[in-house]
Amino acid sequence: MSTKNIALVAGGFTGEYEVSINSAKNIAASLNPNKYKVYTILLNRDRWFHEYAGGSVDVDKNDFSITIGSEKIKFDFAFITIHGTPGEDGKLQGYLDILGIPYNTCDATTSAITMNKAYTKALVEGIHGLHTARSLRLFERDMHDVAIIAAKLKFPLFIKPNNGGSSVGMSKVYNAAGLPDALSRAFHEDRQILVEEFIKGREFSRGVASLHGKIVVLPATEIISSKDFFDYEAKYTPGVSEEITPADLPEAKNEEIAEILTEIYIRLNCKGMVRIDFILLEETMDFYFIEVNTTPGQSAASLIPQQVRAAGMDLGEFYGTLIEGAGI
Repeated sequence: MSTKNIALVAGGFTGEYEVSINSAKNIAASLNPNKYKVYTILLNRDRWFHEYAGGSVDVDKNDFSITIGSEKIKFDFAFITIHGTPGEDGKLQGYLDILGIPYNTCDATTSAITMNKAYTKALVEGIHGLHTARSLRLFERDMHDVAIIAAKLKFPLFIKPNNGGSSVGMSKVYNAAGLPDALSRAFHEDRQILVEEFIKGREFSRGVASLHGKIVVLPATEIISSKDFFDYEAKYTPGVSEEITPADLPEAKNEEIAEILTEIYIRLNCKGMVRIDFILLEETMDFYFIEVNTTPGQSAASLIPQQVRAAGMDLGEFYGTLIEGAGI
């Protein structure tokens, strides 16, 4: 049985560079070495390269290959684990499409759309049982009249960059006085931002993947944060938030959520593995959609690996199935 050359693409151009490196280490350690020869390819703004025992080599971007000594290595598959640009927003996917190299994520169009929170919300609107928080989208060039925002939406409000899979630049605001600072913080990260009503309830995250040609919804994780909301610090600082996998939910509710998530996956034309974040409203348990992550974290403690283990699956087999199923 011949092994496949896998380019495990990590790094990227955002503050989540290190998170991506941790994801790559866990994926490389999990994949079956008898089936896959894994080469970690690191991307930053200056360089695409592969490090090995004898040094490092640059990627030939003409055909996405590397040359080690006299051996030219071409890749059968790219496993993208970059959080944010250029691996989560479709840029890398478009490049790989041109070269005809299969990969593990959503395609360029879906990756680009799901990085835009407002566009994603517009597309999933109307799915049976799915609710979205009332919101306004603001552009940097607009006039930002605090009084208009306060009149249209009910406090407390979330202010967040519209693009970007990460939690950087987010604020929670309790009155009009807090808006100017929160707007400028979000505009520091993005030229368009989302001002959204705060939904009070339990926060969950749940992986969805295409395995053996079927859409599989993984067990849910409940996120209980000691902070006011699940921001970058809560996400990446040990002990700030508690994650319970599988979440304590009635079976009927789990099935209802799985149906909604499957519909989101289909509606957005997702491929491979994604993670969908949502809130169940405090009294009614109504489902409120937050966002889709198309390259979710894969470090050993990340949510998808937790959920794969809770489903009784082997993580290496799970990643292998994503590789074998790409392009089906």
